[in-house]
Amino acid sequence: MAARTLYTAGITGVGMSFPERVLTNAELEKMVETDDAWIVERTGIRERRLVKPGTGASVHGALAARQAIEHAGITALDVDHIIVPTVTPDMVFPATACLIAHELGATNAWGYDLEGACSGFIFALQNARAQVEAGHARRVLVIGSEVMSTITNWEDRNSCILFGDGAGAVLVERIDPERVGIIDAINRVDGVGIPYLHQKAGGSTMRASHATVDGNLHTVYQEGREVYKYAVKGMAGVTAEVVERNGLTGADIDLFVPHQANIRIIQAAQQRLGMPDSKVMITIDRFGNTTSASIPSALRVAVDEGRLKEGDTIVLCAFGAGFTWGACLMRWTAR
Repeated sequence: MAARTLYTAGITGVGMSFPERVLTNAELEKMVETDDAWIVERTGIRERRLVKPGTGASVHGALAARQAIEHAGITALDVDHIIVPTVTPDMVFPATACLIAHELGATNAWGYDLEGACSGFIFALQNARAQVEAGHARRVLVIGSEVMSTITNWEDRNSCILFGDGAGAVLVERIDPERVGIIDAINRVDGVGIPYLHQKAGGSTMRASHATVDGNLHTVYQEGREVYKYAVKGMAGVTAEVVERNGLTGADIDLFVPHQANIRIIQAAQQRLGMPDSKVMITIDRFGNTTSASIPSALRVAVDEGRLKEGDTIVLCAFGAGFTWGACLMRWTAR
């Protein structure tokens, strides 16, 4: 029996925060054997942002959350629940959600961190939707915040070009059913991807030691070709599935907002939907892959650039380590 839906959930506020420090492809050319033209052609990235050393995910996460709250026209005291998808928490415990709640003064909220890698935001958004639809919360903050520079191997030319730091946040709120809001979502996970994209050390199976630190085992390990193969199939497939099972086509979508991992993966999903470039949100060129922060920050950029208006039909999708992947179909409800 399907769960009974009591209320309708929609996004009413969006925010983002990025550090000032810009790392360009030209600078990377001096650090590893690579060049700007190759990076742009293969990934679409021209620059990314880096935090100052010692800056935790909670810092920009709180700034992005505050902007989302202000955009929605509420205060931190109005927030019931906080979910922080991240693979780079300030510390193993307490949860980054606790740190952000304290910084915001959200004393009426409870929350937790969620680890879904690059699909973390999509997964957390579904959790927020469920809380609101079931009547357990009226307003939920979902804050994707990452400090990927802390787990990047700056000697690995295949992976260090990809990642950046930053945060994006949305407020998911109970709305008038006539405004529709979040329509449908599909989320999946398959452990087949574990060998191809992971962080070897730092968990319970390989605790931190001099050997793991010296061996750069606390950084991202990725076999790019295998990840690309699965990501193209996963992102394109799940995006088409969520659109088609709701009786829509790419022509009905006003804006496609994919996880900003690689321009070629994005283009493959775009082609599956038959969507023109004008309907695809691209921020990877300026921010790189910010993992769970990429979709919510792209939504804020879309708002700032006037590419979203209330009632627009949009689709979000992501693919990440695990493998994890998912897509969400919604009507835009932030004003």
